[in-house]
Amino acid sequence: MSQQLINRSSDLKRLWDEGFEMEVQGGYLLVHHVPYLNSSGEVKYGILVSTLTLAGEMTFKPDTHVAYFVGEAPCHKDRRRMDHIINSSGSYPLIGEVVANHYLSSKPAQGYADYYDKMSTYVNILSAPAVSVDDTVTARTYKVVTVEGPEAVFKYSDSNSARARIDTVSAKLKGLKVGIVGLGGTGSYILDLVAKTPVEAVHLFDGDTLLQHNAFRAPGAPSVEKLMERVKKVDYFREIYSNMHRNIIAHSHYVDASNIATFSIMDFVFLCLDRGEVKAMIIDYLYERNIPFIDVGIGIQRVEDALLGDIRVTTGTPKKRDHIKKRIPMVDEAENEYNTNIQIADLNALNATLAVIKWKKLFGFYQDFEQEHHSTYSINVNMLLSEDRET
Repeated sequence: MSQQLINRSSDLKRLWDEGFEMEVQGGYLLVHHVPYLNSSGEVKYGILVSTLTLAGEMTFKPDTHVAYFVGEAPCHKDRRRMDHIINSSGSYPLIGEVVANHYLSSKPAQGYADYYDKMSTYVNILSAPAVSVDDTVTARTYKVVTVEGPEAVFKYSDSNSARARIDTVSAKLKGLKVGIVGLGGTGSYILDLVAKTPVEAVHLFDGDTLLQHNAFRAPGAPSVEKLMERVKKVDYFREIYSNMHRNIIAHSHYVDASNIATFSIMDFVFLCLDRGEVKAMIIDYLYERNIPFIDVGIGIQRVEDALLGDIRVTTGTPKKRDHIKKRIPMVDEAENEYNTNIQIADLNALNATLAVIKWKKLFGFYQDFEQEHHSTYSINVNMLLSEDRET
């Protein structure tokens, strides 16, 4: 647990100072060793859990009055369930191995002022019957629990996943080493999305310099001064996304036979480059090592005074690869207006989003009934096609 988070948050520091056995995992605040009575009148100990509203290393006022409880159903001294605060019971996966058993709701008229107010109030409600049976029991153990959650790759907690209760789903991406080849428009948007997941590392490959036209088809807005520095694309994006993710690794060179072995450590690769021969070499290398990948592409043609075209996402896995040669151009594309650097950030962003959604499907984050390995979106007819399914 971050000492800085405690020091900057007076409510957490007060919990800490008063001896509550607390920890922070991701976007959750947990208070352990909360005494309560079960239906047999026995003193038991459970875990009280609340989502955290954070701004960097500081708490905000709680945005919800509800909480979770890990343990048996807490009861009154007469062994009746505390149905006045137990909203529902069941199985509520929160983060890591933490699965709550009860969803609690106790809302004071004025709400909770801070997390000390919220957690201490719930602890007092839950533990009062146990204290009445044994006045030696307490939640104030002065024991500190420090556990790293799956968000350890982030520089601040993923409170968004906690709010949506999808931490256990997000954890399916934990530990992956992901490569992104090409940090032009689509590749940079893929980075924007992947950097917000708990993957172990994101490796960036591109030998190009950040130029003015790049700014118009990438997330964010580099300053004129930054453009004049003529920094490498990978270094520019590493600097930005390292503000959030600890393991953004830049490879400021083009991929060739002398350095392709770097891909041997990857669990997944996004191919966002238009040089066909290099792409073919990388795909062959990934094939040999059964490393799954996604190749993206945008085809744009000018028709009179408008543009039309399509967006492509092609997936290769050890289970499905017989479609690759007919779907992915392995030679440099010629008559494609996109290759003249027409600035179309919306298409880059959509191409990246479709690719990342498919990647998340492959690893079980999203449900996938179609099992498509090739999809295209046609702009002028607004049609998304899914093809090349696993058989």
